[in-house]
Amino acid sequence: MLTIATIVIVVSIFIILKTLIIVSERENVIVERLGKYHNTLTPGLYILIPFIDNAAYKHEMREQVIDIPSQSVITSDNIQVEVDGLLYVKVMDAKKASYGIGDYVAASINLAQTTMRAEIGKITLGATFSERDSVNAKIIEEIDKASDPWGVKVLRYEIKDINPTRHVIDTLEKQMEAERQKRSEITMATAEKEKLINVSEGDRQQAINISEGEKQKRINEAQGRAESIKLIAQATAQSIEIVGIAISEPRGHDALKMRLVDEYIEQLGEIIDGANISVFPAGLASIKGIFDEIRVNNQQDLGA
Repeated sequence: MLTIATIVIVVSIFIILKTLIIVSERENVIVERLGKYHNTLTPGLYILIPFIDNAAYKHEMREQVIDIPSQSVITSDNIQVEVDGLLYVKVMDAKKASYGIGDYVAASINLAQTTMRAEIGKITLGATFSERDSVNAKIIEEIDKASDPWGVKVLRYEIKDINPTRHVIDTLEKQMEAERQKRSEITMATAEKEKLINVSEGDRQQAINISEGEKQKRINEAQGRAESIKLIAQATAQSIEIVGIAISEPRGHDALKMRLVDEYIEQLGEIIDGANISVFPAGLASIKGIFDEIRVNNQQDLGA
């Protein structure tokens, strides 16, 4: 009796488990009846017909993150790199995900790797770092197009790491060091060039300033001499005018003659003092005549 009861209890539990099914909020369940698709169960409690209905597939309806394993890729400039990524997918149709593809996760991984190799092979190593967004968008486009019959939506793809080989890294480091050295030499050469330009420009400006100063000095000296000549001429003209006025006065002519005699005698004395021989003026008779004329004029003035 105990054995029969136990068997009955076990069979009852088995039937209940096969009959009742609870679908959680994050899942969809595919039910087959007699081996054919019957229904898609959304979240809730359901009763199945024992031995006729079968919960064949259960699918996660939340967004899933699929880790794309690292793989070796050759860029367009023949550099080998290791690339891995992350693929974000979501099941949109549980029936298609069950019958459209055997394993949509494995298929998505293989398609992502194939597309990634193709896209990275079109660009250079440097572009793989600067054009990640465009590569990601292209991979998403290709996978989403292929995964539509699977009932799976590709939400996004992200390249996680791009790792060149050790040899490539060493080569790139040498190349960057050479580039830095080149830029340093260019900078130093440019600085030296700027220095020479500034020095020559300073010398040129200094020469111009000196030339301008000399020019202005000569102009000022010329203007000074011209002003001096002008003043002398004006003074000479004024003195001549005064002399003329004095000569026109009474006895002015005699005064002029006396002045000329004084000047003559003074110049003659200087000549005699500086000469080593005796000098007698050739116009001695003329001097006597001058004195005689002055004496006659004085007598006439007194008689008048």
